[in-house]
Amino acid sequence: MTLMRGLADDLPLMEWLKDHVWPAETRHVSADFVYDGTLLACAEMLRGGVTCFNEMYFFPEAAARAALDAGMRAALGIIAFEFPTSYASDANDYIAKGLAARDELREEPLLSFCMAPHAPYTVSDKTFARIVTIAEELDLPIHVHLHETRAEIEESVAQHKARPLARLGALGMLSPRLIAVHAVHLSDPEIDTLARHGASVAHCPSSNLKLASGFAPVAAMMARGVNVGIGTDGAASNNRLDLLEEMRMAALLAKAVANDAQAMPAHRALAAATLNGARALGLEASIGSLVPGKLADLCALSFDEPELAPCYDPASHIVYSAGRAQVSHVWVGGEIRVEEGKLVGFDNRGLNNRILLWQNKLATETKA
Repeated sequence: MTLMRGLADDLPLMEWLKDHVWPAETRHVSADFVYDGTLLACAEMLRGGVTCFNEMYFFPEAAARAALDAGMRAALGIIAFEFPTSYASDANDYIAKGLAARDELREEPLLSFCMAPHAPYTVSDKTFARIVTIAEELDLPIHVHLHETRAEIEESVAQHKARPLARLGALGMLSPRLIAVHAVHLSDPEIDTLARHGASVAHCPSSNLKLASGFAPVAAMMARGVNVGIGTDGAASNNRLDLLEEMRMAALLAKAVANDAQAMPAHRALAAATLNGARALGLEASIGSLVPGKLADLCALSFDEPELAPCYDPASHIVYSAGRAQVSHVWVGGEIRVEEGKLVGFDNRGLNNRILLWQNKLATETKA
């Protein structure tokens, strides 16, 4: 969705989705759209020190091709909706096409897959139950937007007589496979439920702020043992894919929400952005920390500039002082992808020209 960065800003979630994003997707989304948008996202993420990302969108095979061309590690979602799009006709069609992409690409060392039902308000009980079965059979994580807004919860209570988490629990969704994206509006018993089932949360602080979704109870989740990783949501609702900024935002918001300066110390914020995310994706044995035997996914930051002096604790500096401008080198699987701040192996001119064409198409129809 990076091609829609800034397309419809300053709106609440459902108005943003229904009146702007979904209509634009209906008109424009294709394999080429997904490839170019994902490649643009990969360029931004690599320059910001990101080596691996988790994605849910249409045409995952096109996203996979972009990630491979960029040399990035990707955990791609097999998305599911109930309504038709240019990609698929119904939930079964989405799942079938996603599984076919996984079968075709499963030997690629940089790629992994997860089931990705979009959200409780776009996916039926029947589809959720089928996804649980597939995830268990194939040993895949399940990535779903959950408890993002109060309106989502109210709609679920009205339609299903249960809050979304309780509904998914009754369908067998709660397990260590679950990645609850956003998880903003949780009661204490719901936090306990996530912890008891070993579920993970993808905390997206900037998106939650920009869409006025609310403040996730991160300190309470971590205190109960919930595995909290950090995400960006997407460039269309953030508008940056900047994990360093998200780390700082997550640490500061956790302190303010909990009224506790020690709610999310720098070392825990750094873990949330690295090892916790790998754990959520089932990849912690291979990536997420710098130890012998893991894959060499590395990011180097330069502390040479005056604004980063002095340095008493490198981890604290990374979280509170440094930004993506300080990323100097990035390696994925030991292969150099950013050198002295410059992307390696990218055709910037060709990509920029294609992005400008998409911008003109989207801007013209938005004004119309």
